[in-house]
Amino acid sequence: MTAREFRRFALSLPDVSEAAHLGHPDFRVAGRIFATLGYPRPSWGTVKLTLHQQALLVGTQPAAFRPVPGAWGRAGYTNVRLRVADADAVRGALVMAWRNRAPPRLADRLT
Repeated sequence: MTAREFRRFALSLPDVSEAAHLGHPDFRVAGRIFATLGYPRPSWGTVKLTLHQQALLVGTQPAAFRPVPGAWGRAGYTNVRLRVADADAVRGALVMAWRNRAPPRLADRLT
């Protein structure tokens, strides 16, 4: 998975806009950030997961997913090492993150 593919898939989800947060591109639904690019390095992404989702991805693909260090990670923010991550897993993580942040009326539109 590349940063370009990450961006393209994030923007393909309903009602997503791209902005910037702390100097990194981010992806928002209903004004809420669900993913970012370029942290902690340009070849990484970040997704906002539940702790259960984070544990599942980190446990099954530790080379690709890791909790963000500190309090952010304990809140579910999860780094994605794009170049080693399976594209389907990253897409799944982006969908989970989008659903976690989207209003229920909007989340129900994505099947």
